[in-house]
Amino acid sequence: MTDAVLYDYWRSSASYRVRIALALAGITYDRCALDLLAGDHRSPAHLERNPQGLVPVLEIDGQRFTQSLAILTYLDVTRALGLVSEDPVERAYQEALAQSIAVDLHPVCNLSVASYGASQRNAEPDMRDWMQHFIAPGLASFSRLLDRWSETTYCTGTAPGLADICLIPQLYNARRWGIDLTPFPRLLRVEDICSAHPAFAAAHPDRHRPLGPAR
Repeated sequence: MTDAVLYDYWRSSASYRVRIALALAGITYDRCALDLLAGDHRSPAHLERNPQGLVPVLEIDGQRFTQSLAILTYLDVTRALGLVSEDPVERAYQEALAQSIAVDLHPVCNLSVASYGASQRNAEPDMRDWMQHFIAPGLASFSRLLDRWSETTYCTGTAPGLADICLIPQLYNARRWGIDLTPFPRLLRVEDICSAHPAFAAAHPDRHRPLGPAR
């Protein structure tokens, strides 16, 4: 047993973010995998952990935290990860960049939101069409915001930051839904750099997928 427990779903973008941060911090944790498609997140036990019925949930330092951005902030402050600049102006720009994915793009691609939205169309529900409608424009906006840091190795600096932690899971999700990423060469360069980093590799969904058919 370890002092940290992460409740997550292997394909969850928000869970992926937290796994990256835990790896960057060198924190060993026990993982409790939930199957969102089977409804594990709506079980009484999980609703006790998080009344929103969402993942991830991180138990660490005697506390129980929800919401990936809040968890990332906690780990950044308590483990000195340097995910955002100490300069308040630069920090605001970096947080805005990360939030363009985590706050604006990701929620409309959340499983429950996308499933409901796709089902409300007059035609047969088309999850792929829903995802493509939102993800490509969202990445285009992120790419334009990233122009502020045109010379950096990672999104906003020489080391992984908050924006990288939000971007990489979204690119994984984009590929899953057949998004053409060729219009975003800078994002692909950042992805290549991050993919070679041990913390990002350790957090990749393929390292955490359940046995049997992917769900």
